[in-house]
Amino acid sequence: MPCTTILVGKKASFDGSTIVARNEDSSNGEFCPKRFVSVDPAGKTSYTSVISHLTVPLPQGGVRYTAMPNADLKEGLWEEAGFNARNVGMSATETLTTNERVLAADPLVRYDATTGTPGGIGEEDMVTLVLPYATSARDGVLRLGALLERYGTYEMNGIAFSDADEIWWLETVGGHHWIARRVPDDCYVTMPNQLGIDSFDLDDAYGEKREHLCSHDLREWVSANHLDLSLDGQLNPRDAFGSHSDSDHVYNTPRAWAIQRFLSPTAGPWDRALPAEDFGPECDRLAWCRRPERKVTIEDVKYALSLCYQGTPYDPYGHDPMGRPGRYRPIGINRNSQLAVLQLRPYEPEATRALQWVSLGSNAYNALVPLYANVGRTPAYLEDTTTRVTSENFYWANRIIGALADGARTGCVPHVERYQEALPAATFALIRACDERVREDAVAGDDVSGELEAANDAIADECRRQTEALLDHVLYEASMDMGNAFCRSDG
Repeated sequence: MPCTTILVGKKASFDGSTIVARNEDSSNGEFCPKRFVSVDPAGKTSYTSVISHLTVPLPQGGVRYTAMPNADLKEGLWEEAGFNARNVGMSATETLTTNERVLAADPLVRYDATTGTPGGIGEEDMVTLVLPYATSARDGVLRLGALLERYGTYEMNGIAFSDADEIWWLETVGGHHWIARRVPDDCYVTMPNQLGIDSFDLDDAYGEKREHLCSHDLREWVSANHLDLSLDGQLNPRDAFGSHSDSDHVYNTPRAWAIQRFLSPTAGPWDRALPAEDFGPECDRLAWCRRPERKVTIEDVKYALSLCYQGTPYDPYGHDPMGRPGRYRPIGINRNSQLAVLQLRPYEPEATRALQWVSLGSNAYNALVPLYANVGRTPAYLEDTTTRVTSENFYWANRIIGALADGARTGCVPHVERYQEALPAATFALIRACDERVREDAVAGDDVSGELEAANDAIADECRRQTEALLDHVLYEASMDMGNAFCRSDG
């Protein structure tokens, strides 16, 4: 699944939050309607995947969690991102690339229709199998790692876990192996669809496990299959397990370049470097993690995950006669399905700490809104997405706006820009008001989920109001821009 991920450590964020953010994008030629839901796993004893036909027993003790599943279940749930009631966040997955040496050493585990042999786990399954049971970000890594070692996987993926103190990033390596690295607190991470970790301390992974974790036999497997390509003995997973293909240079690395150019503008000669040079959009050596030049905000994350190479020759909407629009795959693309920004605010009580910011449809034309995650139900405007096109829910309204606005961009962009500022401001003001009420009124141990659900309902009402107003403006502008328009009226 094509996606783009940003991870922001607590000392790099504007308010001390850990921030995990990922665009879920559908494949070329497809569009995937999404829903925002709350799930109670109580009573579930097993799970069976649609794609790999694998049945996995579920442990007891699962807790409620939020998720962003598909509206069309023909390929399974694909729950993608959310928080559980313990304030553990998970985003799964960022599809990654690999190389032939890795696939030969540990083949992917795919469903065999001829024999009926199940495949391994994949993006369809991971949130469902892990998030309800994770007690911390580190524990989520270890639970998923155990599942990967036992059942294998049919695809290469990157998965993020967060709690109020830590963010961990896990990458699958072949069919059964995996590595995970703790995101430095003072850094952000950029991840396009390409294996990203560029350094890994095996001694720590096999010793204190402070910053690195891995599958139990990773060192022996790497050695037996001659996968370490380093000259100094310091494992670089990107070289060992990843790819550096021509398609990476037009599809993946330019997205990391665009985000790092935005968040660390003076770190290098981003616009002067030739494409394959250091700091160029096709450079294989762009850092996995980097310190920002100022603290990173939620609106920074939204802007970065909406980028279409503005201010560069690669802007698909650019008018530079010497430009090269369409050369590189944008981050804000027509096939964005949903963006989940998982924010854990350490200064708020446990009940209100987790905010799941949501946007749906193409990020160039939508807005990001916050919702409380510690809830037992979600608003119908975000939950009741159907496979039928309608303006009555947040997903389809945003899809329609994006398609109309793109075709009449000059007239529509001012309306979209006002919406992108006004809607997050109005909805976060509702969050702030609810935060204050809970802090003033709640007694330790009180269940405030009803208060949070009411705030989410108010946020959904504001989303509907402003989104319908934008749709009205965009429909007018697109209608006026039709090719069969004629400036004279009757009379």
